[in-house]
Amino acid sequence: MITSAEEKQIDDYLILNKLPLDILLEVRDHMISQILDIQIHENLSFEQAFFKTKIAWEDEFKMTTYSAFSLEHIPAIFKKIVKANYRRIIRKALIIAFISFLLNLALIYISPNEETFKLFFKIQNAFFIIVPVFLILSNYKIWKYIKADFKYKGKVFYSMYQQNLGLMIVSVSTMIQAVNANGKAYTYLFLKEGNSSIAPFLIMLIVPILLQTLVVFSVINFLEHKKALLKIQNFIKTP
Repeated sequence: MITSAEEKQIDDYLILNKLPLDILLEVRDHMISQILDIQIHENLSFEQAFFKTKIAWEDEFKMTTYSAFSLEHIPAIFKKIVKANYRRIIRKALIIAFISFLLNLALIYISPNEETFKLFFKIQNAFFIIVPVFLILSNYKIWKYIKADFKYKGKVFYSMYQQNLGLMIVSVSTMIQAVNANGKAYTYLFLKEGNSSIAPFLIMLIVPILLQTLVVFSVINFLEHKKALLKIQNFIKTP
């Protein structure tokens, strides 16, 4: 069995390697299992088994960069897990944005005039403002864990999602500006009336999709962060 003091050595080692707590706990379980196997099969002390385990994990902790996530160097295993999770989140965000895009096209064809479509457009995109604002306000108890500079023992993030939570504020603020804009409905004018040039039509077609994707990505990222906080609660409370 691993003692609490030995567990702390493993935790300190993983924190030293800049692993956020949600990843740290997963890696720790694997390392403990590996250490115990080495102790049993090779009849070694904890220190010897831990040393051999660290050598086995050496490549996973080599520092690398991932500009899409951070300008700082992060461990290779961190990058691998973050890339996989962010690909999954981006796929979900794109699917939802595409569904919204299809709804937008439907609204163009059912709208009797430009003003009606503009109203539908505002209502549709207001949804992408209301949901994240509701999530932020209703989860006030975890606000301190949203800050990018709030770290466990001042060293590591609480989850791999924490660093990009500010994206929600940026995306929602941009969406508010888009909804409040009083320009012409170029998508409606182009598709329904044939009364617009191609450039403004494409801009008004693509920009909402990008903004909606960004908002949905930030919402899913927030929910994943909240889920991670629940998983690490016992670890956080341990003195």
